Amino acid sequence: MPTTNLEIAKDAIDHFREIQEYMLLAKEENAEKTYAKLKKKYLVLKAILNVAGVNLTDIDEIKE
Repeated sequence: MPTTNLEIAKDAIDHFREIQEYMLLAKEENAEKTYAKLKKKYLVLKAILNVAGVNLTDIDEIKE
């Protein structure tokens, strides 16, 4: 369980990257329902990271 702000941010970034990988696969496989579900998680993580002050410019591959 993360205990410091740095650990929390790292955990969120790791989840953000993982979700993006799954989104890219779902898009490639034309799995619209899966992509839509992943996009909801992606947007939540993106909002959390923005509030935490994380610069997403280099790590946001989806850019939606």
